[in-house]
Amino acid sequence: MSTIHINDTTLRDGEQAAGVAFNAAEKIAIAKVLDEIGVQELEVGIPAMGGEEAQAIAAICQQGLKANLLGWNRAVVSDIQASIACGLTRVHIAVPVSDVQVEAKFHGQWGVMLQQLRDAVMAALDHDLFVAVGGEDASRATGHALREIALYAQELGASRFRFCDTVGILDPFTTYEQVRQLVNTLSIPVEIHTHNDLGLATANALAGLRAGATSVNTTVNGLGERAGNAALEEVVMALKRIYHLDVGVDTRRLLELSRLVEHASGSHVPPWKAIVGSNAFAHEAGIHAHSILRDPTTYEPFDPRDVGWQRRLVVGKHSGRHQVIALLKQQGITLSPEEAHSLLTAIRHQAIQAKRDLTPAELMNLLPDHLRPWVAQAPTPNSPEADAPPLSEEAQVLPVAPSPGREGA
Repeated sequence: MSTIHINDTTLRDGEQAAGVAFNAAEKIAIAKVLDEIGVQELEVGIPAMGGEEAQAIAAICQQGLKANLLGWNRAVVSDIQASIACGLTRVHIAVPVSDVQVEAKFHGQWGVMLQQLRDAVMAALDHDLFVAVGGEDASRATGHALREIALYAQELGASRFRFCDTVGILDPFTTYEQVRQLVNTLSIPVEIHTHNDLGLATANALAGLRAGATSVNTTVNGLGERAGNAALEEVVMALKRIYHLDVGVDTRRLLELSRLVEHASGSHVPPWKAIVGSNAFAHEAGIHAHSILRDPTTYEPFDPRDVGWQRRLVVGKHSGRHQVIALLKQQGITLSPEEAHSLLTAIRHQAIQAKRDLTPAELMNLLPDHLRPWVAQAPTPNSPEADAPPLSEEAQVLPVAPSPGREGA
């Protein structure tokens, strides 16, 4: 792979997720953090919506960000004018390239669509804008039609062409083949845009990059229409860990960014979400926890600190004796083998009844009576003490705490 360009579309395609609506302050805050961590380009919204959307885009343009800012447009001259009015100097112009989309949007009139594309591109170039053209539903277009439209966009003066798997139907192998053909056809860069309807957005994004695309669309937390888009944190970390490519993003702030978007969108990140989910570096199973205490690389693909996390050992149904002993030892509590065995039996019983892992207070309450006076003031699940740093930095084990979002489950 050559140098990879990240074009994050959280503020456009991400916000198009059902039920998501960022206000201006949230859009600005997200744009600032994306810029601060090193994302090179931001697709900041749809200027033609006007009103508060246009005001928010204009406000982002006034922040003095280092990232290039891009507005999404239809092939309509008034859309281009709306982007210019917001202060944007880069525009993306989307046109349908599959039969089903052209039929639905242009009544099957390909000539009309191509003329509108020409008018929109010319209007943008007349104002010295950077122009990217996107082939909507490219994954369902015939190879001939896609190549002809992409070549036409290049001939008009577009500086980049976007291959869109709009409904998320591809696998990585087909993605590679289709994008490779496009890359070999064009002399301008190709961008890959993938959706997660089959759970393959990140894999397909990587396949497109392997095929020669040099720009990739992402969204924070994979936020987006229907099942979402390729997640920024997944694409960046996969490029870093699998292909040893540094795309210039400060990955240590990915968790911070994830939580910002989670709060602004009202869309909770599942605990099992890759990279930023609360369980991404949590260990309950006894055999795993025992090994983690000896060597974290046994069950972790990379250091959690690389993405702003710390690993957690949690106590639940699958916990083992070594894990429980280690956690309590951090609190200055030493158990005999008999006490550890009895406690583990009680932990498993309560975890099954509660259908979750145990809180610190619940664990302490299961201790033998002669230890309870020492732990009478054990921290509650939501207290600052419950999230205190580990006593043993070598072990890097946080005090047991319930998985977020599972309390009372």
